[in-house]
Amino acid sequence: MTRLLVIDDEHGIRSALRQVFEYEGHEVRVAEDGHEGLRMAADFNPDVIFLDVKMPGIDGLEVLEKLGEQDMGGIVVMISGHGTIDTAVHATRKGAYDFLEKPLDTDRLLVTLRRALELRGLTQSVTDLRNQIESRYEIVGTSHPIRQVLDRIERVGPTDARVLVTGENGTGKELVARAIHRLSPRASGPFVEVNCAAIPSELIESALFGHLKGSFTGAVADHEGKFEQAHGGTLFLDEVGDMSLQAQAKVLRALEQGVVSRVGGKKSIEVDVRVVAATNKDLEHEITGRAFREDLYYRLNVVPIHMPPLRDRRDDVPMLVQHFTDLMFSRDGLSPRSFEMAAIERLQNLPWPGNVRELRNTVERLLILSSGDTVRLEDVDMLAGERSSGPRVEGHLLSSDTFSDFKHGAERAFINKKLQEHDWNVAETARRIDMPRSNLYKKIEKYGLIRDS
Repeated sequence: MTRLLVIDDEHGIRSALRQVFEYEGHEVRVAEDGHEGLRMAADFNPDVIFLDVKMPGIDGLEVLEKLGEQDMGGIVVMISGHGTIDTAVHATRKGAYDFLEKPLDTDRLLVTLRRALELRGLTQSVTDLRNQIESRYEIVGTSHPIRQVLDRIERVGPTDARVLVTGENGTGKELVARAIHRLSPRASGPFVEVNCAAIPSELIESALFGHLKGSFTGAVADHEGKFEQAHGGTLFLDEVGDMSLQAQAKVLRALEQGVVSRVGGKKSIEVDVRVVAATNKDLEHEITGRAFREDLYYRLNVVPIHMPPLRDRRDDVPMLVQHFTDLMFSRDGLSPRSFEMAAIERLQNLPWPGNVRELRNTVERLLILSSGDTVRLEDVDMLAGERSSGPRVEGHLLSSDTFSDFKHGAERAFINKKLQEHDWNVAETARRIDMPRSNLYKKIEKYGLIRDS
């Protein structure tokens, strides 16, 4: 039921509005002065407030201002028997939705209410959508590596410093960029993303800096580049290590001088952009191989943030599983389901070469394809698990992004299989694989190996 609050010092007005609105099926409360109205608004959380301008003590414009300061969320319609254009303009600037003069016309009153409620519904929808988007891009975890990342984000976010985010594919580098944008003074400005690896090298300059009509084949109209689109906000250069050297030179100029030039044009366009860049490459190695400009690297790498791989933050897996499960329930309307502890423990111990992105896809697959109210260990083994032998382990290892990942995955699979072969007798396993028992215990802890029940 819609909640309405009437704040007016005239008993007749309060009584009349309550009668009209309750007849229309709304829940109505009334207050006889500004102080009572503010208290009632805080407790009642009304959708729409009808507020008189002239009242003893604290007048309507002061109440309107305090409602805005307290962010009550309700839409305010001002009413007055002494209305002037100046008063109406002043009220609108302070956040009032509309201004009605006494004596009130019932038809106009109800039309104004209907439109205010439509706006209220739209506003709430936008708020819900924003919350959904923010939850989708939330950095989830409490492990020490992720706490370090969050601490650095909190420190650098409110500044205008450039940030270089490094990490393997799927670790969440975009989430870092979005979190920095949300915490910055530019949060109300645009967040513009460009994937430098997904754009052909001959088109990357046009994408970043725009072009003029006729500047190249297919340029049928003037085009605004990403730098211009991000003016006043944040530009996220994802996979910046894949950018051509020619484009790198133009990006360097944009960062140094705050201007860009469209392809085919000579005019310099001023841009006010904060740049956050990300890469899965070792840019210092790329500099040695003359594939990346050293001067651009130092321009971008003012504050470095490294996103750890999932294998280094396994304690976050249960929280991530719950987060992705909640997202699927809210997004796709699935029936509520949970993961049994053994299933979560198995997910914690998988190698995850695709990191958090792979975990998210696996959780979605398990929720869709597994049967029953609970995702079980058997479901994980069948749909996502690592077998102790055969092609499944080989497939996991061969999907590793780096030789280091492959080595860690192979070592983990080998030790896990030998422990199973010897019924998890650590002393016997250590003797058979010619490894000191203390070292084997360290490996078990490192890889989070757990004996199957």
